[in-house]
Amino acid sequence: MTTESPLATARAQLRSAVEKLELSESMWNTLSTPRRILEVAVPLRRDSGVVEMYHGYRVQYSTTRGPSKGGVRFHPDIDLDETVALAMLMTWKCALVNLPYGGAKGGVAVDAKSLSSRENERLTRRYTSEILPIIGPERDIPAPDVGTDEKNMAWMMDTYSVNAGFSVPGVVTGKPIVLGGSLGRTSATGDGVAISTREALKDLGIKIEGATVAIQGFGKVGYWAAVAVESMGMKVVAVSDVSGGVKDFGSIEELRAHVATGATLSTYKKGEQITNDQLLHLEVDVLIPAALADAINHQSASQIKAKVVVEGANAPTTPEGDQIMKERGILVIPDILANSGGVIVSYFEWVQDKQNYFWGADEVKENLDSMMMRAFADVRALVRERKVSWRDAAMMIGVSRVAEAHKLRGLYP
Repeated sequence: MTTESPLATARAQLRSAVEKLELSESMWNTLSTPRRILEVAVPLRRDSGVVEMYHGYRVQYSTTRGPSKGGVRFHPDIDLDETVALAMLMTWKCALVNLPYGGAKGGVAVDAKSLSSRENERLTRRYTSEILPIIGPERDIPAPDVGTDEKNMAWMMDTYSVNAGFSVPGVVTGKPIVLGGSLGRTSATGDGVAISTREALKDLGIKIEGATVAIQGFGKVGYWAAVAVESMGMKVVAVSDVSGGVKDFGSIEELRAHVATGATLSTYKKGEQITNDQLLHLEVDVLIPAALADAINHQSASQIKAKVVVEGANAPTTPEGDQIMKERGILVIPDILANSGGVIVSYFEWVQDKQNYFWGADEVKENLDSMMMRAFADVRALVRERKVSWRDAAMMIGVSRVAEAHKLRGLYP
């Protein structure tokens, strides 16, 4: 049977962890059920005056370890199943890196690129108004994700604050610096991917200097991961976006300047054009899937030649793809570890907002590296102790911490 949906993938990973931890069926029922789901209609008055309706979601998967935390996506393919899956993964991710959060996710099924700036603002504010009763700095803290950025977070923060009657910067993270954002937040997920890549190469005894890297995705994760791995001495030999990929290009910054004009990588003329599938199958030391879910599946996994796959995206690998790479001896650093840098620095931002005391960029990066290294060490130790994969170990740690919190808190009433 082929499992391709993000929710089926997430549930399969949870079931595997529950069985390995020998948790009860009652605990499986608890852990596999989201705490709260809100589905909303989001009306938008277009600049033309026409009113259109969009579907919006906010899923709070868990609040056992603290307020729920997770991004807001504006993407046409968003549906409830995907939102639940991503909220579930955020729950284990926060527990794995030992943050006092549960997992959440939200979004609107809309193509953000089709919106004018004024339309985007109106949609963001209306969506925020619709989910207003269940968010807040002690309840649920949204952040940017696919199709959203710091501008959306500024509008969300302002909408919430206007309704509260005073400024509440801690209601969202990923904000502009002048509104209580944190230095280092923009690059944080990519920075964490680079740290994971560095440590994975060390584990395999591969020299970091000159190690070759291919990155699928050139957005907020892929671009910053490329910058970070090159700063460590690795060489990015190929990147791609939704239009296709390119190798043998001039520099990452040259590619960045090209796409900043609104162009896609498929129109970049100075390198060799490749498809996304070709990028996945390049002979490199490291492959970083940093686009959307299910890129590595039962079809694509068999041709991957990388020694290490570091998951920058959420759920980029199906269980079938995972099993194929395991059989072929490819080291996979799972998403809930590899891309946890974003939520770690979001936590730093939230802490800074609560204290009204802000850190320097070096302090943010040092604390990020420290927390990533601790989580990496925890996973490595369990891999060696239980002889399981890195994904299994990461899931077991995250799931066990949430399960322990459930047991300690008990069941009310």
